[in-house]
Amino acid sequence: MKYAFQAILVLAGCALASVSWAQEPGNHEALTKKDVAKITKPEFSPYAGRNFPTRVLWGDTHLHTAISVDAGTMNRIGQEDAFRFARGEEVTTTHGLRAKLSRPLDFLVISDHAEMYGLMPQLLSGDPEILATEKGRRWYDELKSGDNDRIFATAMEIVASLSQKDPPFKSDKAVRNAWTAYTALADRYNDPGRFSAIIGFEYTTMGGNNLHRNVLFRGDATVANRLVPFSQFDSQNPEDLWKFLDKFQKDTGAEVLAIPHNGNLSNGRMFSVQSFDGKPLSRELAELRASLEPIIEATQIKGDSEAHPMLSPNDEFADYETWDKSNLDGTEAKKPEMLQYEYAREALKTGLKLEKTLGANPFKFGMIGSTDAHTSFAAVEEENFFGKHSGVEPGPHRWEHVVIQAPDPNFTVMGWQQAASGYAAVWATENTREAIFDAMKRKETYATTGSRMTVRFFGGWNFTTEDTETRLPAGVGYAKGVPMGGDLRKAPDGKSPNFLVAAMKDPYSGNLDRIQIVKGWLSKDGKTEEKVYDVVWSDDRKPGADGKLPPVGNTVNVEKATWKNTIGSPELISVWTDPDFDPSLSAFYYARVIEVPTPRWTAYEALRFGIKMTPNVPMTTQERAYTSPIWYTP
Repeated sequence: MKYAFQAILVLAGCALASVSWAQEPGNHEALTKKDVAKITKPEFSPYAGRNFPTRVLWGDTHLHTAISVDAGTMNRIGQEDAFRFARGEEVTTTHGLRAKLSRPLDFLVISDHAEMYGLMPQLLSGDPEILATEKGRRWYDELKSGDNDRIFATAMEIVASLSQKDPPFKSDKAVRNAWTAYTALADRYNDPGRFSAIIGFEYTTMGGNNLHRNVLFRGDATVANRLVPFSQFDSQNPEDLWKFLDKFQKDTGAEVLAIPHNGNLSNGRMFSVQSFDGKPLSRELAELRASLEPIIEATQIKGDSEAHPMLSPNDEFADYETWDKSNLDGTEAKKPEMLQYEYAREALKTGLKLEKTLGANPFKFGMIGSTDAHTSFAAVEEENFFGKHSGVEPGPHRWEHVVIQAPDPNFTVMGWQQAASGYAAVWATENTREAIFDAMKRKETYATTGSRMTVRFFGGWNFTTEDTETRLPAGVGYAKGVPMGGDLRKAPDGKSPNFLVAAMKDPYSGNLDRIQIVKGWLSKDGKTEEKVYDVVWSDDRKPGADGKLPPVGNTVNVEKATWKNTIGSPELISVWTDPDFDPSLSAFYYARVIEVPTPRWTAYEALRFGIKMTPNVPMTTQERAYTSPIWYTP
């Protein structure tokens, strides 16, 4: 093949040289005009004129550094080292470990908390204004004590202060100075075409009920510096954040978006069908939310929020890294009736119902993953996991250390419960802030739990089996249909929607077990329904009498923290047609890709430190991806 390709290049060079010969009289070897036209016609190259996204970009939209008031109690790594690490450089952690990603990320959002932005470096430097207060002096002394128990207790007190109505310290000047220093740093590390340093911050409201959002800017520091981060001390109502951002866009012409965090710890608040004040949701509010929150964070270190086994009892993959005992800080027990307002799949179904009654769908969102790491390190590879915060960096005991201390011991979160998750995958036309932002706005994104598998998902009416034979599924996907995040309308008579879905393994991770399509719809009696379809899978398995596909198997050697890719497939592709389609009913479809079992981060930890964990600690995982949905609206 190599030599054939070289021969083609040589012949092409001769042919191009012959173009000028055709104008020379007496040259009987010249090509005819017809020959030249065949060689030089514009469509000769399958890549010429292509303007759709051709490669997926990987990033993290949710990372905290020492600038955040909670992270800074234990983390001493600043924003510049966070950018350096994400770009692929080696950096030393707070506790002296050398750290580096297996592969650089393409983009990063450092989303430090808006609340008391930049306070911790100011406090730890011994700022006289802060130390002059009783609380400031006490916090300073405890954090500098060197006693881990005292430091942890003070850290928890400082975190709790984020839920108070008023900040313990208030300095608008200090916040602005820290913010403008960050935006300038982001501009300096932004390298269009190679690495995008997207400016953002976290709005952290309702404390334990976790209605937090990350706010992202499309533009540079000149845009972001027109405001200071909106915090829960401005308002604990996320609707006020939307109004603030909407006004900012209208006044300045700038563009922003907000990304809700994992809903699994909101105790029924994240995807509520009521307003913040408990009133019926209005169309105006639903439209405002949909316009500003096009994507949500479906998976991260604090558990997975795609689906829950109680809500989806027929889905054998719904119980993945589940955190469902309480709210974020363990101050309120989880009740079963809260779950439907916390998980992405259920929210997507609720959105169909609201659209029917309100005329607008507040939950028409795409999906991404991100880390929510408070270590400054966007490191959630299973074999390279640096944890939720700097108190649980890699070590022989972090699996049994406390990550979140709750008043009720039953709700305390232990180190082994951390999920090494997740990353944001974005199909952008180029690696720039603007292109990545635009892709997020159109929801051409997907979430993964840390693996960097490549996933394509298109919906249309005319895909055929022959479309799976191409090495460029996106070419036919964009030509015949819409990508993830898109809309299908007006079903042709007698046609059901069909979907072209393709996935290719992460070369550093496991083979692929299967691709599923999750469908949710609104029935004729107004109830929401769902079904999970296995559409393509590896090996020679056949569904059983119950319609379920047998498990792919498990080759993990837990003691050695290894596995064999002797099961599964490196890539899967298929066209699937909805067998249960009713053109009168609203529906959504998204793809879920499942890998074969591989060692969980706890298995790597046990091997490296020669420790034996208790039987309740999971040692294997099945990494996965969730695409943004494609909606069908009659």
